[in-house]
Amino acid sequence: MDDIKNDLPRLPKRRPDAHKGDFGTALIVGGSRGMAGAAALAGMAALRGGAGLVRLAVPETIQETVAGFEPSYMTFPLPADATGHIAGGAFSSIMGQAKTASAIACGPGLGRSLDLDSMVVELYQKVTLPMIFDADALNALAADPAALAKPGGPRILTPHPGEFARLIGEKLEGQRRLSAAVELAARCGVVVVLKGHQTLVTDGSRRSLNTTGNPGMATGGTGDVLTGLITALVCQHLSPFDAARLGVYLHGLAGDLAAEELGQVSLIASDLIAWLPEAFLRRDESIDHQST
Repeated sequence: MDDIKNDLPRLPKRRPDAHKGDFGTALIVGGSRGMAGAAALAGMAALRGGAGLVRLAVPETIQETVAGFEPSYMTFPLPADATGHIAGGAFSSIMGQAKTASAIACGPGLGRSLDLDSMVVELYQKVTLPMIFDADALNALAADPAALAKPGGPRILTPHPGEFARLIGEKLEGQRRLSAAVELAARCGVVVVLKGHQTLVTDGSRRSLNTTGNPGMATGGTGDVLTGLITALVCQHLSPFDAARLGVYLHGLAGDLAAEELGQVSLIASDLIAWLPEAFLRRDESIDHQST
């Protein structure tokens, strides 16, 4: 097992003649009645994370609400069921949107239903693009453990400890939980981002413990921000492991910068998005300083 330290990747320098197509299209699948904000946070984080285009595929019943949060991303309506969740029959619509995507996130604000759980598993197993699974998309996968070892392409899973316990079928603590995350990543051929104090990122053969972040980030929506950010980094041609490591670091650094200004108690998820630009600048300045 290789412990990776102090060698976080850097995004390629942008050419003067670059256009938005050079930085990928992020597709975020999520949202439901009462949780439109989760999809919106992920979309805004993907924009601040540098994706050239961001498209949110959400239930048609909340499309206007999601679109109203931010004019810079696009929204696409998906069939909705009677409870306001994405209908299980939306698979073909999502696959149509995937044709022009570079990376796909699934989970922010998604909610649960039997049909929706089945659709998440189908996406996990059939989509060949890199995909990031978070929140209720992880819970859907946990309900079908055999599916985890059959990813259709590169996969990043971003569970908090409760979601991770459901994925592996038992609650563990400390080093046992970290070891189980490494084992899950190795067995399924995925990248696992086990969120928490000193978030662990592992692909089963390498692991990295993050050093940024603070307790003020223990508030609703910060995980949605991380999902959008990692998706944007994958869109910009970082490998899943590198995108996850850099995303976790920048996410935590944005939280630290926000806490310095606002304090930890009043921190909310959208503050991280507001401080992401400064986090990118600080990261680049640190690399430049180390190279001189």
